[in-house]
Amino acid sequence: MPASESTQQAKDQSLAGKTILVTGGASGLGAALCRLLADSGADVMAGDLHGDKAEALAQSLQEGSSGRIGAIGFDVGDPAAAEQAVASTIAHFGHLDVLINNAGTDMTLPMAELTPADWLRVINTNLNGPFLLAKFASEHMKKAGGGHIINITSTAAKRAWPNASAYHASKWGLLGLSHAMHAELRPYRIKVTAAVVGGMRTPFLLDRFPDIDAGTLQDPMEVARAIKAVLLLPESVVAEITVLPMQETSWP
Repeated sequence: MPASESTQQAKDQSLAGKTILVTGGASGLGAALCRLLADSGADVMAGDLHGDKAEALAQSLQEGSSGRIGAIGFDVGDPAAAEQAVASTIAHFGHLDVLINNAGTDMTLPMAELTPADWLRVINTNLNGPFLLAKFASEHMKKAGGGHIINITSTAAKRAWPNASAYHASKWGLLGLSHAMHAELRPYRIKVTAAVVGGMRTPFLLDRFPDIDAGTLQDPMEVARAIKAVLLLPESVVAEITVLPMQETSWP
């Protein structure tokens, strides 16, 4: 058997036939998810506020991936844009099986310095965005007979530290929203999972905290693998999963 044919047969097809929309897909955990899921045979739409970066990622991943890769630039907190992103994913691939609400932002400031605009921007991206996308995606999933929504939250949804009030509010809210979605959508065979994720070696932390000990953080690909494992469960639903680095400092 030719080596190329053997390699082709060896490719992971565990998610073949699935279409997955990943928000915040151009970097960090989002990029790791897009890579892993596409390498597992899924068709992946990488959504990001920076459409050019999403397109560059899609182009870099397309060669060698088992699944097809698309890209779309949009603001998750814009209702019209969120609805269009879901519609565009379905138009591009024919259906939508999985939504991963990964896009997130933060303003690391004390409350006294946090402007109302700062507060609203964080809440709009981290909480309103997941609601909007899940609202539009779940309507399609109901008609299709099921689906899966994964909300990427944080250890910031479980405990608090200074100068992150908007981030904590948004992530605690997202965790509660995720469990509410689980209760509401489960009768329609739509699984909803909240992923409580500890610190990762991504630009989200490393760019803002250059003095952080990267050795205490986890590789985002490890988190992506945990999320893939949840997606592969055929019948059971995991309502909440916690994924921490071995030396997590923000979790007991």
